[in-house]
Amino acid sequence: MIFTPYGLPEPEPAYRAPTAFLDFDDGPVRAFVERVVGAETVVVRKAVRLFYAVRDEIRYDPFAIRLVPAAFKASTVVRDGRAFCIPKAVLLAAAARAVGIPSAIGLSDVINHFTSEKLKRAMGGKEVFLHHGYAALYLDGKWVKAAPAFNVELCQRFGVLPTEFDGTSDAILQEYDAERNLRMEYLRDHGFWSDLPFNRIKEDFDGYYPKAFNEGTGQGDQQFAGAPLHSSADAEAH
Repeated sequence: MIFTPYGLPEPEPAYRAPTAFLDFDDGPVRAFVERVVGAETVVVRKAVRLFYAVRDEIRYDPFAIRLVPAAFKASTVVRDGRAFCIPKAVLLAAAARAVGIPSAIGLSDVINHFTSEKLKRAMGGKEVFLHHGYAALYLDGKWVKAAPAFNVELCQRFGVLPTEFDGTSDAILQEYDAERNLRMEYLRDHGFWSDLPFNRIKEDFDGYYPKAFNEGTGQGDQQFAGAPLHSSADAEAH
């Protein structure tokens, strides 16, 4: 695995190859890519199609964390249809490689105001989200960041503008909501990897989040589950 802590990686063969996590040679991932890309022949447009498919077809679920390797595989994400930010980034990176686009995994620490009180409690009251995941895609001779974490339905529920991607500029999560309230603060970037640094993620999560949160055993939150959002008074009651 190649790690680039500073600057940008060179798009060498390691960023095109399948891995245990970016398993684009797996049947479900191949089928997902073929369906989404269809007859598109322009590389950048392929990347855009893949971004929106991962963003909106895979539901963002921060209560779905399981610190076992299988849970982070692209094929698992396709089968489950839900994931948190890191596995969604893995799927986008794997899907990009399936159509010949070099890709990398990026991790950043963020303060996410796009959340619920129940999620904050599940995280042990932590304010900082450790290792927010995104994909980096090498398109038209440059790397662009793409964070497909929050599906459009979820964004609408929370009143946040969805992250848009045109294949030419970075598509990281929105700093502000539709009313210009602060939603996302990027604190530090940890660099790029040619494969998912699972051991680092597991060790850091184990030392930072409560055990129940890391095992996906905490009670979920309907705000992230696709159910209609209650009024603010109802939400506070939960």
